Amino acid sequence: MAEPTLWRNTRLATLTDDTDWGLIDDGALLVDSGKLAWVGALRDLPPALRHTVAREVDLGGALVTPGLVDCHTHLVYGGQRAREFEMRLQGASYEAIARAGGGIRATVAATRAASDGQLLQSARKRAAALLAEGVTTLEIKSGYGLSLQDERRCLSVARALGNDMPLTVCTSFLAAHALPPEFDGRADAYIDAVCAWMPVLQGEGLIDAVDAFCENIGFTPAQTRRVFETARSLGLPVKLHAEQLSDQGGATLAASFGALSCDHLEWLSEAGVQSMRASGTVAVLLPGAYYYLRETRLPPIASLRLAGVPIALASDHNPGSSPGLSLLLMVNMACTLFRLTPLEAVLGVTAHGARALGLGDRGRLRTGLRADFAVWDLEHPNELAYGFGYNPCRRVVAGGIDLSS
Repeated sequence: MAEPTLWRNTRLATLTDDTDWGLIDDGALLVDSGKLAWVGALRDLPPALRHTVAREVDLGGALVTPGLVDCHTHLVYGGQRAREFEMRLQGASYEAIARAGGGIRATVAATRAASDGQLLQSARKRAAALLAEGVTTLEIKSGYGLSLQDERRCLSVARALGNDMPLTVCTSFLAAHALPPEFDGRADAYIDAVCAWMPVLQGEGLIDAVDAFCENIGFTPAQTRRVFETARSLGLPVKLHAEQLSDQGGATLAASFGALSCDHLEWLSEAGVQSMRASGTVAVLLPGAYYYLRETRLPPIASLRLAGVPIALASDHNPGSSPGLSLLLMVNMACTLFRLTPLEAVLGVTAHGARALGLGDRGRLRTGLRADFAVWDLEHPNELAYGFGYNPCRRVVAGGIDLSS
């Protein structure tokens, strides 16, 4: 167990509530047993706690924020889809490419053909890029296997990343992502299979939450309901890819199951907003996909704000619609494209991102929470939203472990 460490001479952005940055100048963090034992101005550190300090780290006045949380990624997959990017630039729509056998199905074929070692190696490189930018917690979805064997492989790789790397990795079972070729014309039969696989994979300790793609090129609300009913019978929380390309009423459906989050939401209706408000469901916005697919319909930001629905942001890293690996770029995009304030955007990749994963022990700098934090060569946290194209992250601490040492 690491010795009690005092991180001092820093400007803290504690984000202890959603109304302001919670800035503390000449701040300090006392870390003990992987948790924040004390947070505040150094002058206020109680003498009794000061006597417990075994090690001190002078951060030279650097900014410290909570560790970042990327609450929606598809990090485990084979291949790439650069050709489809060209096709879209030539006028083909994402939906047309998918219906012609490209899109998710193309990645499924590449993922099935890849070895476990290849999947792990490529996913580790992607995770390392996120970690270098201050990400200490991320979610990884399956959904590029679409068979029991290959969904198991993808989820196992995600688990291995969490075991091998200094990251918290949450897994989501997204077998209801697309219809695999062997089930052509038999979507209901495929949903039967997905529901049968779920308890098997849960029993193997591979599932933290269950997700689905409820869309006109995905699965119907009725099929999504069946997946969610199975998840509920197993005590698993649910999430949903909802209202990305059309309004299927998916957010209202997910909210009726107490969903942790609904993600994308460009076509979210007012009824969906109110359903999410009532259930406490987090709205996860994915500006990378919005940008990459050249969408024009904005998520209903004003309605979400007015209803008090928490807003999170994520990279949505995937090979087809958001191949970027910079959560900070998503923060900037959310401000420029969606008109979020810098505070809203940073909360979206800290406290609200953690909430979207059902994690209440991180995302803020508060005594008793997990000691996940990032050290930045910045003066003010609004600079996290201001700049792009460079990495100002100097140091990352995850669970009290200094990853730079």
